[in-house]
Amino acid sequence: MGLFKMLKEDVDVVFDQDPAARTYAEVLLTYSGLHAIWAHRIAHAFFKKKFFFIARVISQVSRFFTGIEIHPGARIGKRFFIDHGMGVVIGETCDIGDNVTIFQGVTLGGTGKERGKRHPTIKDNALIATGAKVLGSIVIGESSKVGAGSVVLRDVPDHSTVVGIPGRVVVQNGEKIRRDLDHHLLPDPISEKLKEMEREIDRLTNEVKKR
Repeated sequence: MGLFKMLKEDVDVVFDQDPAARTYAEVLLTYSGLHAIWAHRIAHAFFKKKFFFIARVISQVSRFFTGIEIHPGARIGKRFFIDHGMGVVIGETCDIGDNVTIFQGVTLGGTGKERGKRHPTIKDNALIATGAKVLGSIVIGESSKVGAGSVVLRDVPDHSTVVGIPGRVVVQNGEKIRRDLDHHLLPDPISEKLKEMEREIDRLTNEVKKR
């Protein structure tokens, strides 16, 4: 794919995903997520040619202006959208597929000082909500969602929704999930387990009373 076509797709996805986007001028001049992605594409090109210092300088300048830190070694696909973006961190060995959306405060990080592949792989059409932490060399499956504030330490299957600390799969139906995520409607697996225990206690209490 040509560079200009990819840059245009980066702009088009903003209009697809953000109802607040009104004009091209507004998006081009004021969207820090777009600026960070474009800076990364330039930095990554230098990184692949082993101009590591120049790549890191571009990355750090972008971080200063946007509040978004993307290591120049990270590989990012087409139509990547960062909504708001402040506090986003993407590590060196991340692999991000096409049509991926992430929100502010997301960390795609490592878990220690290990070498080699140490950051997540995010497959196509995934969505990672506000403040989520995805850590280690794990895979977030295609069309899957990570709920706000979740901490994910294990692989997530395709077409799944994960919430909680640590992240737990709460939806997996084998069908493509809508990419919009109702953060306030996410199920709470801990609360559901407590309710289940409460129902069991009530059942046992009623049996004891009958005797």
